[in-house]
Amino acid sequence: MQAVRTGGSGFPKRYRLTKTDEYSSVFGFRRALKSPHFLLHYRPRAAGEDASARLGIVVPKRLVKAAVRRNLIKRIGRERFRLLRSRLPAQDLVLRLNAKLQPIDRKAVAEEIGGLLLKLQAAGCRDRER
Repeated sequence: MQAVRTGGSGFPKRYRLTKTDEYSSVFGFRRALKSPHFLLHYRPRAAGEDASARLGIVVPKRLVKAAVRRNLIKRIGRERFRLLRSRLPAQDLVLRLNAKLQPIDRKAVAEEIGGLLLKLQAAGCRDRER
């Protein structure tokens, strides 16, 4: 059975942070937005780089023991990013779980992550106006 592809709805490699150095450069830039459970670290992309946002997600095992739940949080984060990607500024992003989620409510997690991404979008628009 072959999967049906819809245009632009995946999470291709060009939109992901894949290397340790890429994560380190975002963490090293020391800019982040905060919500009750997440930190969204960001770093503007250089002029010579692609003009789209890229995402990396960190869900520590010490905060979420079960791999199934860690993967759920990552899937929700990727989906919110995918839906908002076209509205985001050209930045490298790392979404990091910063506090325990008890219990994991999919809708609340999606809204919290979406709120952080929209906050970043608003900050990006203000920066471009300057």
